[in-house]
Amino acid sequence: MIDEAAADQREEFRPLIELTPEERRQIITLPPGIARLTAVRHLVLYGSNLVRVPAEIGAMTSLEEITPYTSYRLHWFPYEITRCRKLTRSTVSTRALFGNRRIRPPFPRLQPSLNSVTNLDLGNLDPRRWGATAIRGCSVCDRPLEHSGLHQMWISLRVATDVLPLLVNACSAACVDTLPDGAHEYVPTPHKGGRVDQPASDWG
Repeated sequence: MIDEAAADQREEFRPLIELTPEERRQIITLPPGIARLTAVRHLVLYGSNLVRVPAEIGAMTSLEEITPYTSYRLHWFPYEITRCRKLTRSTVSTRALFGNRRIRPPFPRLQPSLNSVTNLDLGNLDPRRWGATAIRGCSVCDRPLEHSGLHQMWISLRVATDVLPLLVNACSAACVDTLPDGAHEYVPTPHKGGRVDQPASDWG
């Protein structure tokens, strides 16, 4: 379906409507090939079983709207989505998100920072530990990670219509230092998750 959408330069991509309910349940992430969907303006993932979205979404430079509403297993997004400069509209089930204002669910604790990834197979990762099956480049500067480190951080930022928890895979502490402040009424700085102080929830 991605091949077809890339070939015909379609502006709206609704991959799930062509799948059976059983097939939809098997799709827990999108393939990295979404990077080729540079003409897509609206990505519709309504009612998906997605657990994560790959960093390659940042290459969808025409993206203006994303609709993963009622995707209740989707708790966070990659920082690379901030590269979608035209993205102004989103419909997200925000109560499912880490750190949302309503109930402030905790952020999972991230792995300790590494100054070298020499002993880490970046192309074959356990997504339960690293949030991805592969990490190809720095979320901040886009440089390859092979000869640098890996510093994972959470940050909550307004993206389009919603404040989203974003996973950052930075190559260095210097790149972490360039990250913006967190959104108003959210954790104000990048953090490692776990027992982090969050503002009071809207429900007290």
